[in-house]
Amino acid sequence: MDTYSHIIIIGGGLAGLTNAIHLAKAGVPVTLIEMNTYPKHKVCGEYISNEVLPYFDFLDIDIDALQPTRISKFNITTQKGKRIQSTLPLGGFGVSRYVLDHYLWKKAAVAGVQLLCDQVTDVHYHNNSFRIKTAGNRVLTSDYVIGAYGKRTQLDKTLQRSFSYRKSPWLAVKAHYKTDFDSNTVSLHNFEGGYCGLSMVENNVVNACYLATYDSFKKYKDLGIFQKEVLCKNPHLNTFFKSAESLFSTPITISQINFDKKKPVEDHVFMTGDAAGLIHPLCGNGMAMAIQSAQILSELLIKNYDQGLITPRKVIEIDYTKQWNKAFSKRLYAGRALQKILLNGRLQELSYTIANTIPAIVPKIIKQTHGEPLIC
Repeated sequence: MDTYSHIIIIGGGLAGLTNAIHLAKAGVPVTLIEMNTYPKHKVCGEYISNEVLPYFDFLDIDIDALQPTRISKFNITTQKGKRIQSTLPLGGFGVSRYVLDHYLWKKAAVAGVQLLCDQVTDVHYHNNSFRIKTAGNRVLTSDYVIGAYGKRTQLDKTLQRSFSYRKSPWLAVKAHYKTDFDSNTVSLHNFEGGYCGLSMVENNVVNACYLATYDSFKKYKDLGIFQKEVLCKNPHLNTFFKSAESLFSTPITISQINFDKKKPVEDHVFMTGDAAGLIHPLCGNGMAMAIQSAQILSELLIKNYDQGLITPRKVIEIDYTKQWNKAFSKRLYAGRALQKILLNGRLQELSYTIANTIPAIVPKIIKQTHGEPLIC
């Protein structure tokens, strides 16, 4: 049986759920399809810049109810353990995706979003509308589709997105730990072939999430050995992992993480969050970017709905692409540039010298990967 909804969102991560809540709050009929059930851990740095707080207030999202950790300081270390310290210009907070996504899912349900647990297998655009098929034998139709399904899925190949045919050299690993840790600090520790972020989330739990190249990992092919032989060459990571007690039976991993440029609109599907463009984790701002992309798109679609759907689809697609690029293209460029520096041992040491000679430069660099408060 066909099911119609004005807007269908594919993916129930930060971008998708924020999109759904915002649209429903404005009275726009919306259906969200998510293949997983909540609560669920996800590979993520789990630090969010405070720039999202005004927008969360607008959506009646009470972050304080989740008891997040407030973060105001930033540390970064070279492979050899030399440390640069700075304040975060806007500050941020730490909260796990396990808690946050589940909270937003329930918030979306209360807002009136139709929520479906299923996997989308096909998206087809024809005659100014969409037809979607799922693994659960559902067939749905809609006027607009939002792709909020994350970094990389089979749907990218269905939509013939160019990056989906290229292999990526990146592997990401995440786990939660109990140990003594400065709750006010988010830190980034470099090792050969990658970097590891540490920050505290709710309940005094420390999130450790690292990105590594396959070239550095394939010599060991075992996460425990790789951690001991490579990550722990950085003395700060060595101290952390020796004292920390893992709360996961095994770390969770994802592969084929692609940082190539993506298009915010593909075959008339609006992309938000990581599906639209992925910033390097070292910038620590991917979650805020996902939320802001949802805000940008929601406001365009709500305006069109309120005006009686008079704006041509192409105009909305162009406007979204322009606003998305204005908000994020410079941040993504800065992220790519920073990654090249931090994966080069010599450039790391040079950066350490410059940062200690001119300390004020660090907050300015951080600003290049963060935005302004999201005022509604």
